[in-house]
Amino acid sequence: MSAPAPQALEEVYAIPAAYRKMENTHILFWLLKDIAWCMVWRPLGLLMVLPTLGIALVIAWRTRAYASELAHNLAIVFWITANSYWMTSEFFGFDTVQVAPHVTGKHLALVPFLIGLGILLYYYLVTKPRETRASQVATL
Repeated sequence: MSAPAPQALEEVYAIPAAYRKMENTHILFWLLKDIAWCMVWRPLGLLMVLPTLGIALVIAWRTRAYASELAHNLAIVFWITANSYWMTSEFFGFDTVQVAPHVTGKHLALVPFLIGLGILLYYYLVTKPRETRASQVATL
């Protein structure tokens, strides 16, 4: 009878409790911002941009050692930036202002949305394949 094949150790990503609490608070602020946007509560919506974006930046900074986490957290930073700009454009009425042919004020939110998408595309098309190749070479 042969011995069972050794199991590959699965990498574990643990989040300290303090970081998890911060992430949960971040979700609360984000929801308050979006509820305020939906209800057109301008002061609350604008007020919630700072803690929502601020915590997203802190989370991205704290995960900078992990390419996957950093890429996704930076995409979230740009998503919140785009979302906050879009909300602000609606609150102040420049969402429908024509800034170029076929481009209104709210369309400018596409810039940070596309930056976030670009970060994720770069991660999945360039960084992750390199990591996969490097780990395969290391284990052969």
